[in-house]
Amino acid sequence: MDLNFTAEELAFRDEVRRFIDQNFDSEMRQAMARTRTGYIAKHLHIRWQKALNEKGWLAPNWPVEYGGPGWTPTQRYIYEQEMSSAGAPITVPFGPRMLAPVIMKFGTEAQKTKYLPDILASNTWWCQGYSEPGSGSDLASLQMKAEDKGDHFLCNGSKIWTSEAQHADMIFCLVRTAQTKKPQEGISFLLIDMKSPGVTVTPIVTIDEASEGMQEVNQVFFDDVKVPKENLVGELNQGWTCAKYLLEFERGNAYSGHLKRHLSHLKKIAKAERAYDRPLAADPDFAAKLAEAEMSIMAMEMLELRVLGGTKSGQNLGAASSMLKTRGTELQQLVSELSAEAIGYYAAPYTALVEGRNEPGIGPDYADGVAARYLNMRKVTIYAGSNEIQRNIMSKLILGL
Repeated sequence: MDLNFTAEELAFRDEVRRFIDQNFDSEMRQAMARTRTGYIAKHLHIRWQKALNEKGWLAPNWPVEYGGPGWTPTQRYIYEQEMSSAGAPITVPFGPRMLAPVIMKFGTEAQKTKYLPDILASNTWWCQGYSEPGSGSDLASLQMKAEDKGDHFLCNGSKIWTSEAQHADMIFCLVRTAQTKKPQEGISFLLIDMKSPGVTVTPIVTIDEASEGMQEVNQVFFDDVKVPKENLVGELNQGWTCAKYLLEFERGNAYSGHLKRHLSHLKKIAKAERAYDRPLAADPDFAAKLAEAEMSIMAMEMLELRVLGGTKSGQNLGAASSMLKTRGTELQQLVSELSAEAIGYYAAPYTALVEGRNEPGIGPDYADGVAARYLNMRKVTIYAGSNEIQRNIMSKLILGL
């Protein structure tokens, strides 16, 4: 593997850095410094994403014919690393990264024409309706019903852990359209307008204690919600195929860039904090933990490069998405745990994420937000299919068990 960038790739890296310098403004930087989840105020995300779209960079994974930039795997890697290193806002994934590939593969021409341009322009904000109160990792047991009423479906049920639903214009949902012996065969993939009568969004308060409006997750209720037939993606009762395809894109994230940035912050803490009259970084036990974490992140980066290289030949992520999700989320938790350990008693009076907060944090600047991030990271090995489920997928698809 050649890890040296060509002159053209170095020029592209410089172009990405210039874009960040010109568009990552002070308001966004302040918001990103406070976020525990990667999400910031909606208007800031939209401003950032519109700038990316104007540049042609909003959807790195889209084919050129739909508006993608036509990057090589190396360019995409450089882009993601530079964005992560700068701490730039994420591209909210539900429309561009998750739904769009499903519409491209399974949608009608009318659906492609209607939805894809609005996703690129950030005119339509999407959220994901998969999990239900009794159906999480066992997603095929979902019970939200969509009854065929001739010219529309009538939907009743609820979805839970719905990220950013309070800001969404539309939601893509897995719904039960038939009771079958094999539950996967009675599921359909439906697009629902969040402004429809009968849709209610209720915030869920998590242990990092974000204020209402700043919460990450919600429960969405559907009470006799009418959905036009043309909002069905793919064939009736064949939504499980769409669902599995989408999950490859949900789970197949690049983690190493963000991990390296948080590791750098952890090193800063370890140099500043003291243990037994010496920097914490000089403590043999903690230094060993830090070194092990750094080696694991380096290995994670090599895995991502290998997977990214495979996509150049048209390979789907497949089981590799489960590998990335499992190891990446475990390392997210590890770095957050070491950071909380490093700041010591400053982790106790952690500062919750509250809209409009302007009071100074408790303790040194580097301690602000560490404990809240640690608490928020407890969920990452559960969402998008728990890591236990991911190991089952890998054992079946890779080991043939």
